[in-house]
Amino acid sequence: MFDIGWSELMVVAVILVVVVGPKDLPRMLRTFGRTSKQLRSMAGDFRRQFDDALREAELDDVRDTVSKVRDLDPTKDVRAAMNPMKAVGDEIRSSLKAATKAPEPKVPGASGAAVAAEPDKAGATNSPQPADKPAESADAAPQKKSEDAA
Repeated sequence: MFDIGWSELMVVAVILVVVVGPKDLPRMLRTFGRTSKQLRSMAGDFRRQFDDALREAELDDVRDTVSKVRDLDPTKDVRAAMNPMKAVGDEIRSSLKAATKAPEPKVPGASGAAVAAEPDKAGATNSPQPADKPAESADAAPQKKSEDAA
């Protein structure tokens, strides 16, 4: 930047002695030193405040990031991603239950309720006729006799 050599400093010192005078030169240099000290301290304070403001701004960003991370709930995202798979699994499960469920045998003449064998007054049990042998009606018996006669 500025390149000031010894010769330039001597020229400035001579001008100062001539302009200010030898009597007021020490007071002027003391005042110059105090003023430069105050300027340096003000510059340091400004720099410190600026650095603190930057740190706080960065910390605010960090705080915001941390709060966002705390608010982040990965289980919601996982559940949302797994919903289609859950629906497919439920569909497969219901299909398997329907396929493995044994069909109930239908008994003709019964309305789906099982007929229990009840003993009659004489102690004999009246059991229902099996579904594969139909009960012979009164009309069927005379036809059989007429067929035997022919």
